[in-house]
Amino acid sequence: MATIQVKDNGPLFISGDFKVVDAEGHSFTTKKLCSLCRCGLSDKKPFCDGSHKGQFQDEARA
Repeated sequence: MATIQVKDNGPLFISGDFKVVDAEGHSFTTKKLCSLCRCGLSDKKPFCDGSHKGQFQDEARA
């Protein structure tokens, strides 16, 4: 089972058993924990590279 945690002003942290697949159906190699970009600024999309710091404002709300 996978867990997804939405970080304020940051990425989605995903842990557990999961697959990341792009729009064409190609799989990405991941470990048991990864962070996915939410801001669109990362040079390593779909993964977060920290480019959002100071440039992305979005709070996770329940």
